[in-house]
Amino acid sequence: MTSRAATVAVLLASAGPGLFFAPVFGLGPLVLPLALVAATGLVVVEACRRWQALVPWRAVLVLVVGLLALVLALLFPTTVGGLPTGETVRALAAGLTDSWQLTLQSTWPARADPELLLFVPLAALASVVLGVELLGRSRWPLVALLPGLALLGLSQAYVALTGLTAMLAAFGFAVVAAVLLTATSVETVPRGTGRPVVAALVMVPTLVLGGAGVLLGSAVGPADRQVFSLRDTRFAPLPPDRVASPLDELPDRVRNPDQEVFTYSTNAPVDRWRLVVLDRFDGTNWTPSVQPRRLGTELPPAASVTVLPVEQSAHVEYADPERPWLPSQALPASVTGLAPLVDETSGTLLLSGGAGPVSYDLSWWEPDVAADVLGRAAVDSTARTGFGDLGNVPDGIVTLARDAVRDTRPAFQTALVLERFLRENYSLATGDDLPSGNGWPQLSAFLTDTRRGTTAQFAAAYVVLARIIGLPARIAVGYRASGAGRDVVVHNRDVLAWPEVAVEGVGWVPLDPAGVPSGKGGKGDGLAEVTARARDNLPEPDEVRDPELPEDSSADADTDSGGGFSFPFVPVSVAVAALLVAWLLGAPLARVVRGRVRRRGPGARAVAGAWAEARDRLRAHGVPCSAGMTVRDLAGASGALDRSVVTGLHDLARSVDVALWSRTGPSEATVGEAWSAVGEVRRGLARCPWPARVRAALDLRTLLRPWR
Repeated sequence: MTSRAATVAVLLASAGPGLFFAPVFGLGPLVLPLALVAATGLVVVEACRRWQALVPWRAVLVLVVGLLALVLALLFPTTVGGLPTGETVRALAAGLTDSWQLTLQSTWPARADPELLLFVPLAALASVVLGVELLGRSRWPLVALLPGLALLGLSQAYVALTGLTAMLAAFGFAVVAAVLLTATSVETVPRGTGRPVVAALVMVPTLVLGGAGVLLGSAVGPADRQVFSLRDTRFAPLPPDRVASPLDELPDRVRNPDQEVFTYSTNAPVDRWRLVVLDRFDGTNWTPSVQPRRLGTELPPAASVTVLPVEQSAHVEYADPERPWLPSQALPASVTGLAPLVDETSGTLLLSGGAGPVSYDLSWWEPDVAADVLGRAAVDSTARTGFGDLGNVPDGIVTLARDAVRDTRPAFQTALVLERFLRENYSLATGDDLPSGNGWPQLSAFLTDTRRGTTAQFAAAYVVLARIIGLPARIAVGYRASGAGRDVVVHNRDVLAWPEVAVEGVGWVPLDPAGVPSGKGGKGDGLAEVTARARDNLPEPDEVRDPELPEDSSADADTDSGGGFSFPFVPVSVAVAALLVAWLLGAPLARVVRGRVRRRGPGARAVAGAWAEARDRLRAHGVPCSAGMTVRDLAGASGALDRSVVTGLHDLARSVDVALWSRTGPSEATVGEAWSAVGEVRRGLARCPWPARVRAALDLRTLLRPWR
């Protein structure tokens, strides 16, 4: 049986990497199930140590006991009095087949629901089963770390660790490997002064190599490298509902202005509510390019956007849940009371399969930007949407777009100039005779002929003109807010379509080319008020100049990038690779060096070195050997090997006799005969099967003197 220290090291290496899913679920939900997995593995191993008859069943026992522990910890509501049911079995099966996919389809931190979380402790349990079995059955202790390394790789495929966290994780794995090697190396050493020496000889080089691997990983993994994640291409399936676009419904809603849509309660100022964002245009129809995810516990704002430190919140009562879209904000933070889908780029909330009225609490982020900073900000050229196809642009529209902004460079100031152009030269249609349609025929007539349109046509016209001149723009459809307070009612009369422009460091900024008044709740330092102040500070048309180009900050960026590292899986793999290389190359090299040192000894010492060399070579091939054995004793114990091994040992025995009993000591000829006999032993061992030769070459224990 292996030592307890080696078992604990393998359990830590097998279940511990599950904690690296902390960026996905948070650390708290992972600690209990992973601790149970490791604890059950230790309990079963100790039981097998006490009752040897259980050893053949060890893997099955670890698996069964571990599953029962996970059922009690995560799936207890599916049991009857703590006993698994059919529902429990189905939940475990879903944990194997579905939970990893649902997690990839979620925003992170994901909700710690068993249907999402279960795959992590299940993977850790499989890692523990394999690690314990490999430790007990393999002669190579580091092989037992491979299952844990696979689990670590899986965690890094979800989200890669960076900076100090990654360095500590890599070094921690190296420490566990060092403990494992040390524990297995001292098993054959009797208690006494020898064990600390062996432990130091194994532990210190391993830790040094592990630290070197971490530093090397930081050098080969630059901070600006794009880190791969399985999540990048996995999204939740869209709701199957096929309903009319809210953009096409605007005229009908305007004709029924008094119909209630939803109510909300909030103490925070609200400018508008959004339902859907439309960013694809084929010349006829506007459609959303939604990439939905299951909304997790909280959706943090984009790293490039500065937000106010306090979230705003509202309680929403929505009576039209048959539609997939829910009233939302541009930067939603969290939703309680529902488990909707969310499009992170647009803030769109979707509910699949709704039936009956719904209510939920919505929290959102508000950008933090000053009016003067917003006025001179650049557009975000990296925005995911806003640069789509425009179909076949009619004649004269490109010239109109350029004349509207007087060929100024794309910037937020240019977006305000285009907004002012539409406000001053076009009018909002009112009454019952409202124009309809938002394709190129209707937009061309609106821009070049009638100059009268709905908010939908103003928004669509703005977006196509903005894209022509290089501004990333899209259409949002929703409602004006009706104030702040309790049970504020939003009616059809509040329906609105507006364009949004992507601004660097701010996000998507709503504009109002139709000149429709803002919601009554838009006060203070909200984005709507900041935009209004930037609009008021816009120069007169004759004074508009190209915005200043941003200063080259590449040097600063290079300096800033040194503040953290981005090497998700590289440090760990490099550290383990360093350990493996040290093992694979170090052990054979140490034997070569040791043999040369022994051969160069003077007289009797060279003959004794030949005897020690033969003895250690045979120990590596599994021949039982102790410190008190003679050469002829060892020849008798080597009968199962090739005949030339026994012949070489008998020749070596004669040389040893001369060295021990000759008054004048062994001659150079005797030394040569002794090492020729060692060569004969080596050639005989070379005829052993290759697995035996590989194990012998990599056995670290035979680098030490036999203590027994």
